[in-house]
Amino acid sequence: MKGAAVTVAGCGKTYPDGTRALSPVDLTVAAGETLVLLGPSGCGKTTLLRLIAGLEAPDAGGRILFDGADVTHLPIEKRNVGMVFQSYALFPNMSVIDNVAYGLRVRGIAREARRAQAGAVLEMMRIDALAARRIDQLSGGQRQRVALARALAVRPRVLLLDEPLTALDAALREHLRSEIDALLRRLSITAVYVTHDQAEALALGDRIVVMRNGAIAQVGTPRDVYFRPADDFVADFVGITNRLTGRVRNARFETAAGVVPVAASDRPDARLLFRPEAVRLVSPVDAGLVARVAQVEFQGPRQRVVLEAGDGVRLIAEAPADLALTPGEAMGLVIDPARCTLV
Repeated sequence: MKGAAVTVAGCGKTYPDGTRALSPVDLTVAAGETLVLLGPSGCGKTTLLRLIAGLEAPDAGGRILFDGADVTHLPIEKRNVGMVFQSYALFPNMSVIDNVAYGLRVRGIAREARRAQAGAVLEMMRIDALAARRIDQLSGGQRQRVALARALAVRPRVLLLDEPLTALDAALREHLRSEIDALLRRLSITAVYVTHDQAEALALGDRIVVMRNGAIAQVGTPRDVYFRPADDFVADFVGITNRLTGRVRNARFETAAGVVPVAASDRPDARLLFRPEAVRLVSPVDAGLVARVAQVEFQGPRQRVVLEAGDGVRLIAEAPADLALTPGEAMGLVIDPARCTLV
């Protein structure tokens, strides 16, 4: 399978009643890249996916291109895309292999050829033993694999996945997420994956597009989005974020709770954003920032520590499970300046 590069140029979506689901956006997806659209419900991510698929038409002036060719006015069946829906949309009256071969049948592939091609995809997905089963005889995880196999059987130029793991329990979701990641990288197929789950986005995406209110808030690698959020919304949506308000003087961030070394900045008044794992707990005498332990949550190999830094400021840190901590005791906080963002 050879993935296509996708270009979204000035594409917005306004419905007849005047509701704007998506403001005009520009976006590129490199051939073979896995791009994740991440955001809360109603942010426009599924609308954008449907525009790429050809299930919706963009507002006037918007264009969709595959490898530079304009496909804006082509229906989904002529774009050679594969889709995996949240509901899987499998046909209960068909066997597994007939479900997987369905797209090939629609394309006019002869019966023997399409069953051979479908069988090869089932084998690749390691579910060939299920070929003769009915859909109602499958578990949720098996149905998800069948839906993915059906999308891949047509050898799509672009694979589109709309929250395909939402209906599964947490353990199975994590397992299948790893399977999907390995499969996409092995096939080098272009994929656009919609989710509201931050862990999925960080694990699967070569790049992440964070969306809010029908617009793009930030585009970047998982590390960029996590450690260098563009604004407060991105910082809050992608993980836990600590905030301190203060002033920057001579590469020192001065706050009511103490001083944190930071990169030099020309912003005298600023807020410092950082993740819990950027914090190291030490003796109060060894740090310029001091806070008191308010709560400790044991999480197996780690523990999450809630700290009060005065003036109602609460910070969250991660610490080794064997570090003895007592609510009320003072702790020094050493914050890695390379993992902080000034906004």
